[in-house]
Amino acid sequence: MTTGDAVLLSQVPPAFSVGIWLVTGMLVGAFHFLTLRWCATKFVAAPPPLLPLGLQLIRFALIAAALAAITKAFGALPLLTVTAGILIMRTIIVRLDAPS
Repeated sequence: MTTGDAVLLSQVPPAFSVGIWLVTGMLVGAFHFLTLRWCATKFVAAPPPLLPLGLQLIRFALIAAALAAITKAFGALPLLTVTAGILIMRTIIVRLDAPS
């Protein structure tokens, strides 16, 4: 992050910043948990579990890389807000998939 980026980020109102990070977390969480559903169907359908296992490892690597990049570039508060967004999206997706 350059000095210009730090100045630009310091001009964003805190409530707006939290909203941006929450939405970012919800998008990351939606990707993560919707691909989990897709991987689960691949585990059930494919006799050799090599492809689903590889996809699962890629999913974990992507979410770990996203969280690490956010922490390194922006700090702990955005990390916690993104994590809250991921947990919100997890709850939404699990409730949508639950039998009625």
